[in-house]
Amino acid sequence: MRSPTLPAASESVVEATVLPRLIRIGPNLCVAAFTLMKLLPARFMLDRAEQRGELTPDTTVLETSSGTFALGLAMVCRLRGYPLVIVGDPAIDPALRRRLGELGARVEICTEPSPNGGFQQARLDRLEEMRARYPDHYVPGQYHNPDNPNAYAAVAEQLAETVGAVDCLVGPVGSGGSTGGTAAFLRLLQPRMRLIGVDTSPSTIFGQADGPRVVRGLGNSLVPPNVSHDAYDEVHWAGAAEVFRATRELHARHALYMGPTSGASFLVARWYAERNPDAQVVAFLPDEGHRYQETVYQDEWLAERGLLGTPTAAAPRTVTDPRDAVGGWARMRWRRRSLDDALRHAGLPGTGAPGEER
Repeated sequence: MRSPTLPAASESVVEATVLPRLIRIGPNLCVAAFTLMKLLPARFMLDRAEQRGELTPDTTVLETSSGTFALGLAMVCRLRGYPLVIVGDPAIDPALRRRLGELGARVEICTEPSPNGGFQQARLDRLEEMRARYPDHYVPGQYHNPDNPNAYAAVAEQLAETVGAVDCLVGPVGSGGSTGGTAAFLRLLQPRMRLIGVDTSPSTIFGQADGPRVVRGLGNSLVPPNVSHDAYDEVHWAGAAEVFRATRELHARHALYMGPTSGASFLVARWYAERNPDAQVVAFLPDEGHRYQETVYQDEWLAERGLLGTPTAAAPRTVTDPRDAVGGWARMRWRRRSLDDALRHAGLPGTGAPGEER
């Protein structure tokens, strides 16, 4: 009996883990589970910068991030030999900071928020200072660089070849790259495919006022230019209690040990798939849960925040105004409108030009 042909060894951990594992967890629900989703745009952006001649061996990579994009960049820069400086804030937990340091990244922490735009604006201001300090530098700029959404052509191709027709794509919205980019490429084949974006409250991305947030990895204080609001058919704001419970259920029921952004995506995708049994649904799970072992996966941490055993909604309430979505789990039919159009339809003033953030 002939042995099966094994795939060749990958050249690096980045190449081995840059694309997600596609796993069917329900009759019409498939998840795209990433080890670290931000590896994909980090690698793609540096590839394009090298091709354009913007990166040389002496170029310092500068970026503002307090989460997984920093880690993705650090991994790629370490393997390619580029010095990296990350401008972050106190949201960078000690474990992540240690990992970044071990990968050779220098981390600058902004300790005070900006009066307008909070820590995200403070980081942008510090980044401008860093530009002057490092004349030979490259800034990937995940929140405005079109290479971010363009990186997800590879995921769209993977889904088309493996899953086939996707009727609904669900994913958390941060920079707008993963959901907007993947949907843009999939819609070349399926123009009517639905896209559901998942956020939390309070967050400015889909028209709320900024405020403190419990769920890490969701919500922003400024609107990233890479968010194509007119790509979304529906938006959900997931509450902390629902998100953390869904994150734990994803592990307990499906052995998928993921972070809270993945739990938020799973929460919404499962709800949609159950109500649309004839639709093939795909949910993005952006990163694994190891960073959250002492938080989301600890009953004591949840209890301290009044989130252990808290009653959770079985379904979202429907709103027509983003302001009414604050608190708990809510959804709004976005109908592929621009942010200004959606806000005006809700009787709110437009936003003007979007800002940049982490």
